[in-house]
Amino acid sequence: MSGGIQASLAGRYATALFELARDDQSIATVEQSLGGVRQALNESDEFRALVASPLVARDAATKAIEAVADSIGVDPTTKRFLGVLAQNRRLKELPAVIRAFRALAANHRGEVTAEVASAHTLTDDQVDQLKQQLRARVGRDVSVDLKVDPSLLGGLVVKIGSLMIDSSIKTRLNTLAHAMKG
Repeated sequence: MSGGIQASLAGRYATALFELARDDQSIATVEQSLGGVRQALNESDEFRALVASPLVARDAATKAIEAVADSIGVDPTTKRFLGVLAQNRRLKELPAVIRAFRALAANHRGEVTAEVASAHTLTDDQVDQLKQQLRARVGRDVSVDLKVDPSLLGGLVVKIGSLMIDSSIKTRLNTLAHAMKG
């Protein structure tokens, strides 16, 4: 496990959850549950507000997070973990914990994780093609952590460790603008 992941607060929480999941042989189940949580964060303004707000009391936050966990059908380990985050007033760390857990799970499977930002949601076929191209480039299986950033206008920004591939129209336009200023 990389020292960078473990050094952060979110990394310590993700590592603890990963070790629990590994001991229970439920890494894939927990990863799938966290994917559902991430999707809920992306789709629900109310859920994002709950996670981000320092003003929600511990018990209220715990009850709310458990209700969300039940509604999206997370596994018991993930539900307990979310309750611990709420009790410790660390829900704001949830997006970073999810990213760190996915990186740990991918590393456990012998994969590398690529953070991919695109201007629009990628289709399943596009994601499969991207994974194949990245695998050919890095020589290992690649899992992708997708996010949509409309400010890119088009293209992709891919980060794998210290490698960054930026083919976004935004960057190309900025480069052209600088070149024209001469």
